[in-house]
Amino acid sequence: MKRFFSVLFVALSAIATVFASGGGQQSSSSVSGGPVSITVEVFDRGTDGGKTDPANNPWTDWIKAKVLKDENIQVTFVPVSRWTEESSIVAKMAAQDAPDLCYTYSMDNVRNWGLQGGVYDLAPYVDTYLQDMKNFMGEDPAIPGQNLIWHSKDVDTGALYGISNKYMYTASHNTFIRKDWLDKLGLPVPKTTQEFYDTMVAFKNNAAALGVNRVVPFLITNDVRWQVYNVFLSFMSPTLSSRERWINTVAERQLMVPGVKEAFQFLNTMYNDGLIDPDFPLYTDDSNPGNVMKSGIVGAFQHNWDHPYRQNMQIQTELEKNVPGAKYIPIDPFTNSAGLTPKRGSPAAGGLIFFIPKSSKNPEAALRYANWLCRYENYHFLQFGNEGVNHTKANGVEVPLSATGSWIQNSGANVDYTMSINGYVVPDEHFGQVLAASYPGIPPADVTEAYKISSTNAKVEPYVPATILSIAEVRQVLVDKEKILSVNLIRARPGEFNRIWDSGIKDWLDSGAQAVIDEQKAKYR
Repeated sequence: MKRFFSVLFVALSAIATVFASGGGQQSSSSVSGGPVSITVEVFDRGTDGGKTDPANNPWTDWIKAKVLKDENIQVTFVPVSRWTEESSIVAKMAAQDAPDLCYTYSMDNVRNWGLQGGVYDLAPYVDTYLQDMKNFMGEDPAIPGQNLIWHSKDVDTGALYGISNKYMYTASHNTFIRKDWLDKLGLPVPKTTQEFYDTMVAFKNNAAALGVNRVVPFLITNDVRWQVYNVFLSFMSPTLSSRERWINTVAERQLMVPGVKEAFQFLNTMYNDGLIDPDFPLYTDDSNPGNVMKSGIVGAFQHNWDHPYRQNMQIQTELEKNVPGAKYIPIDPFTNSAGLTPKRGSPAAGGLIFFIPKSSKNPEAALRYANWLCRYENYHFLQFGNEGVNHTKANGVEVPLSATGSWIQNSGANVDYTMSINGYVVPDEHFGQVLAASYPGIPPADVTEAYKISSTNAKVEPYVPATILSIAEVRQVLVDKEKILSVNLIRARPGEFNRIWDSGIKDWLDSGAQAVIDEQKAKYR
């Protein structure tokens, strides 16, 4: 891989001079001359629930027409599966077939490509090509005095290989439970970890009373570390320092953080007691578990704070159609040793990062397009669309509507197209109103309550502006091994848990995690 990027860098050095000799304000020739063509990545989330072809729909038509008029840029969208985005973009980079403008959730990969000469350093162009983006981003809450656009820069060299999107919300994860099942069994809303466990046992043992042939008390997928984030947080000590958390978190995996082993033991107990779907290792994306939830046999699950309400998932809506009166509600049961219910707060720098591969034939145009998306008139239309179709007005406030047909948004607030922006951009005084109305068919009070619960006792993960070099070559190996180990730990027979934990952790550390931990320990600041 190193040799590939070395060759790529030399072969495309002529293209790189476009930036080396540029860096000023956009030239008149770039707008008034012949159109410049670029390709842009877009997530493909499938077409279930009325979703449209992500590369060809009214939204992409609008983008193509307006950016051609404004910037003389012709855009072609390249679909990449949302569920395999990381491996897909890795393959495209290796094949020198990546779009001119890409995004991914792996900053480690982007930094690795940058160090190998495979992506452009965007630092010299922030104050020229990306001025609108910089103005939109504002100050970084994690680094006072620094603009958010610089959040992912290499602190040793100043290079900026990728730019994180701006996340507009603070909520992250929630636990949801079937309120109608609680009512049928005369059970209260669980408020502690033990009460949650006892409720799952009650669900399992009372299928007939619940009106179903089979019960899945607690549903998870094979992405365990994300799916049950609140469980892991509740087993960590409330006095655990940010330093210890950060040093022992590798590739966003927290296997080595104190308390995580105990969390896995809890999940293992739940599995062996028949409270977790034995098919969970087969759930590699959200589609299959979503359909199981809609069928009416799932008692509880954890996911994004608004997961059952999202228009592109329609879990709550379809559940009510299949099982009249069925309803998921958010709860807050996972307590730590201090009696609190810790949760992950979402940082202002979101997880999605855009970057420009060195294979890009028109890097300048790719930057201009990314900047164009951060102008109010453009991102505002992509978020709110047409009045009467995508939004209505209430007291002068644009309130989202549930579009059907071709104008449906495949992702919330059209994040797949706004790219650098995740979440509605509205004045603070209207935030609650817009948020509550952003989930058509869901009572606004339910959305407000879910946001409130997810934000209660929520803290942003520790952030340290350090460039960790050792993660580059081993990240995917560690991610794959962690996923396999997590599944094996949950499915382990009671007497086998410690053996699987010890051997799995040793292998994970020997596969590169220890080197990353050592480097993070040395670079903590």
